[in-house]
Amino acid sequence: MKAVTRTRSLPALLLALVLAALTVTAPRAEAATDVSVIAAALRQGPVYVDPAASAQLSAGDADALARRIKDAGKPLFIAVLPADHPTRNLFADLRTATGVTGLYGIRLGDRFDARADSSVMSVPARQNLVASVQGEDAKTQLNDFADRALAGMGGSAPASWGSPSDGGGVPVTGLIVGGAVLVAGGAGVYTLARRNRRRRAEEQRAALEKLRVVVDEDITAFGEELDRLDFHPAESGADDAMRADYERALDAYEQAKTAMAAAARPEDVRAVTRALEDGRFSLAQLAARREHRPLPERRPPCFFDPRHGPSVADAVWTPAAGAPREVPVCAADRARLADGRDPAVREVDTQYGRRPYWDAGPAYGPWAGGYFGGGLLPALLVGTMLGSMMATPSYAADYGSGYGDFGGYEGGDVSGPDFDPGDFGGGFDSGGDFGGGF
Repeated sequence: MKAVTRTRSLPALLLALVLAALTVTAPRAEAATDVSVIAAALRQGPVYVDPAASAQLSAGDADALARRIKDAGKPLFIAVLPADHPTRNLFADLRTATGVTGLYGIRLGDRFDARADSSVMSVPARQNLVASVQGEDAKTQLNDFADRALAGMGGSAPASWGSPSDGGGVPVTGLIVGGAVLVAGGAGVYTLARRNRRRRAEEQRAALEKLRVVVDEDITAFGEELDRLDFHPAESGADDAMRADYERALDAYEQAKTAMAAAARPEDVRAVTRALEDGRFSLAQLAARREHRPLPERRPPCFFDPRHGPSVADAVWTPAAGAPREVPVCAADRARLADGRDPAVREVDTQYGRRPYWDAGPAYGPWAGGYFGGGLLPALLVGTMLGSMMATPSYAADYGSGYGDFGGYEGGDVSGPDFDPGDFGGGFDSGGDFGGGF
């Protein structure tokens, strides 16, 4: 009886073994591209290249990109995956699996898209950033994406990446004794907080030094305007109103120099550029009085370069990958735009070369805010890198508020309460979610 039972069940046993083998081998084919695998790799370093997509980005190029991201100290994550990788809820699942607040860019075949936590980059900034790198080959696209993202994103790199010079994350050894765990945990939190404060202070000092170069240029330019003025309070025809304009301009010049010398934080620069803006308007009034013209209305300075002086009109301008908007312009830039030419844009030095101030990162927000106060600046800069950064909590934390209620700030080590699932969409299976949709 037992022998008959064994014989009759053999086919069923073989079928079960075959089905079991198929069940086991099917996931193995996708194991290298499983979200948990990608997330584990990204917790140790900023760039992951799937073995099936290695032709897209060489190991050397991936390492160089990873080093640049780590050196910047920002929570930027990049994954290169094969074109047939499942896309449903990919961003949301990856963000959940890593548990790290950041900006996530994914190259999937020849398509590219990104998602970000709101404390790191706003939705408009992320959308403009993605649009600016479409159609490029993998190496160019990912490097351009990283360069532009690092120039304007907030947050800080996860501690698991180690120091910038490290090749990867450092494994953490658990402590056995419960009391020791509590003590070590408390000490670790204190150390991490102190390190983050020190890093924030260093970042603010570096930002202030960047601003110092630009503001010194502005102060020098205004001083040269005063030297070229050829006005003397005792000259023939000068009246009390002219002398008052001239005195206000001189006072603004001295005030700007004094405020810059005392500046200790990036946000302190607003007082400097506000004084310069006041001084230039006083000069515009003085010029109108001397030439017997109607006094100018108080308008913001020229958007393209505040050194051009007060604006004379508003003109339509469209930033790269942005929407048209009206901006205040000087007479010369109004003529350039009317002729179809480029305006004379104020460019500043960045680690990626000369760029317009609105595309040079959040550090220039206080500088621009002094010129364009009263809530005007965010409206002018909607869709630009600086404008989008000013609308994030990280901007307020790094460079001071003054443009609205930005809320709090969450670092890059853990998921913060500002994580908005909508930032990552509902996956890539709906139209337009990934590089133009499927």
